[in-house]
Amino acid sequence: MRRPLLTASTSDQPAATSTNLSVFTPERPFLLLGCGKMGGALLDGWLAHGLDSRSTVILDPNPADTLKEIEGLSLRTDGTYRGPPPRAVMLAVKPQMMDTALPVVSTMAGKETLYISIAAGKPLAYFEGQFGVETPIVRVMPNTPAAVGAGASALIANAACSSDDKALATAMTDSVGISVWLDSEDQMDAVTGVSGSGPAYIFHMIEALTAAAEAEGLAPELALALARQTVVGAAALAGASPESAETLRVNVTSPKGTTEAGLLELMDDKNGLASLMRKTVKAAANRSRELRS
Repeated sequence: MRRPLLTASTSDQPAATSTNLSVFTPERPFLLLGCGKMGGALLDGWLAHGLDSRSTVILDPNPADTLKEIEGLSLRTDGTYRGPPPRAVMLAVKPQMMDTALPVVSTMAGKETLYISIAAGKPLAYFEGQFGVETPIVRVMPNTPAAVGAGASALIANAACSSDDKALATAMTDSVGISVWLDSEDQMDAVTGVSGSGPAYIFHMIEALTAAAEAEGLAPELALALARQTVVGAAALAGASPESAETLRVNVTSPKGTTEAGLLELMDDKNGLASLMRKTVKAAANRSRELRS
């Protein structure tokens, strides 16, 4: 798998300079509670970047068939775990299912096990109420490009997390993309609206660009191929170039040319992409806030 073209600077939180996924062993495994689309995407990335399947336990009542094909992986479908205390537990069930799912792993809570949540809208205080304030907890907002090593993850930790806990969380997110540590948990709602939900916006852009190409007379297969590669190529260029997105846009926009004609519509102050994107991110962020209650 290709690693992301961008590297993100983190805040003053400890980096994963001496920690990698080999920290997980059969004696101190990694436990993943829930392995749906997001959990599965992360697992794919971790397995490709050093996570030993023999040191990995999945708790999921309805696992995907592909999980059953991973050699050495411990797959539990009955909602029980009787092995050694995990070094880390990833909480990857839907926010609405947390109250039902957490008792399965609550008995493992303590200073020696790190809990990592990827649930939108569930604050650190919620998990401290479930596991105790002395339990190290990291809240992460990842995204699905982690499956190909190109994810973007934002992290925030509670006061019980040690530097080793934070380094481990960073190692897990760095291994599947880039990581940024937030200054405040309040920022997580905006992160959810931007990078957490953002891949779906880009996928829809491919759909919309494809439909526009078809409307101009291109065959569906050709329209999709051009739309998809245009988005992939532009993203790769943005990631590889030291120039800003604005500069890259200006560089390909000739005065009175075809690109300028298109951008006049796309950049319309009232009905253009910027206005629509503000409303899109705000709606997603607001939904993240609603999930707290």
